[in-house]
Amino acid sequence: MTLLELIISCSILLILSSAALPIARYTIVHKREAELHYDLRQMRDAVDRYKDLADRNLIRIEVGSEGYPPDLETLVKGVQLGAGNDRKIRFLRRIPTDPMTGQKEWGLRAVQDDPDSTSWGGKNIFDVYSKSQGTASDGTKYSDW
Repeated sequence: MTLLELIISCSILLILSSAALPIARYTIVHKREAELHYDLRQMRDAVDRYKDLADRNLIRIEVGSEGYPPDLETLVKGVQLGAGNDRKIRFLRRIPTDPMTGQKEWGLRAVQDDPDSTSWGGKNIFDVYSKSQGTASDGTKYSDW
């Protein structure tokens, strides 16, 4: 009787653990998606703050950039605030890692590019998106976020 009880209890534990595995996978994917949303919002806010300071003529900008940063590194390194001021302002602490691809490479769009373009013109940064071709849990592509 003891061997039969042991087999039954092991099979019950196996069924319960196999039911918990998809829930754990979904939780991990959901966490990575939330991290992607956060990183995109953080970088887009940094671009907007840079553009705001450029529009108020508080930082020097390149001609033709329309007030947008030339690259993500500029947001990390910082720019001089004012002409005679030695103060630098940084917009990002670091370039975040894309949680879907695991790399620090992001898709970039310039003002001159088409809204759904996947190639960057290289002049300035207007928008940032993930290079992942995966599909989110809501059915949209990560690159469309």
